[in-house]
Amino acid sequence: MSRQHLSRINDVLFYIHKDISKELAVKELADVAAYSEQHFHRIFKQVVGESIHQYIRRTRMEYAANQLMFDTKSSVLDIANTCGFSSLSSFSRAFKSTFGMAPGEWRKHDLQVSDKPYLKDDEIAAGYVSVADKPLPQPKIIEVEDRLAAYVRHEGYNRSIRNAWLILKAWANSEERDFSTQFGLHHSNPAWVELAKCRYVACIAIDKPLKYRGVVNQMVIPGGLHGVFKLSGVYGQLLPQISHVLERWLPASGFKLRSTPAYVRYHKNHFLNENEEFELDFYLPISFY
Repeated sequence: MSRQHLSRINDVLFYIHKDISKELAVKELADVAAYSEQHFHRIFKQVVGESIHQYIRRTRMEYAANQLMFDTKSSVLDIANTCGFSSLSSFSRAFKSTFGMAPGEWRKHDLQVSDKPYLKDDEIAAGYVSVADKPLPQPKIIEVEDRLAAYVRHEGYNRSIRNAWLILKAWANSEERDFSTQFGLHHSNPAWVELAKCRYVACIAIDKPLKYRGVVNQMVIPGGLHGVFKLSGVYGQLLPQISHVLERWLPASGFKLRSTPAYVRYHKNHFLNENEEFELDFYLPISFY
């Protein structure tokens, strides 16, 4: 895989995830990558492992699942339109093929008792039990600035994320970059996306653009209004705590979830510490109704 292909497709993925609710025409995405449409289709599938249409649809369905569950004031049609569907029937078919139930059923099912994919992982299941009765910290509601970052993408929410961090650390050392300000972008909700398919991005803040891009690329982490939660614990306890924020705090908060990615800022990174402890701020992108 050439470094040029990787960096150009990374630019496209950043463009998609910057706002999954906007119109994403393939011609526009091919222009972002500076390829012809035909060449773009081939290179995207080669790099990502699925077609551009499959990737956008899956990502939009994950976003729709979040919105249906946590934005109860918007109609199913409103959410369908936000996800790029002009027809409620086509949205319902796409949603059902992804999650096995219609959007209306999804909205009614009880997240507190439903099977979550991450509970198949014994350590995370144990973490879920251990934090079940832990009171949620009250967040700060703040406007956050955009952040310029160097990053490595990773597929899978598990200990293999450590590999992304080691690559980023080696790059920072070779470039004599500061490695101390670390972020992790959570593109997927593991309450309904299989852990192996969840998409994560390891990031460090940078003060000047990259000269060369490849495995390590650069992006702007979107700013805006966020609820910021201080979370701590050990490996296996983070995803359950994030689930509790989404399931308990968000529906009662008076805010709705925005379409930019949630992320964490690590003060203690459990993927790099021998004792696997974490201390971090969880940034949840929100907006007023």
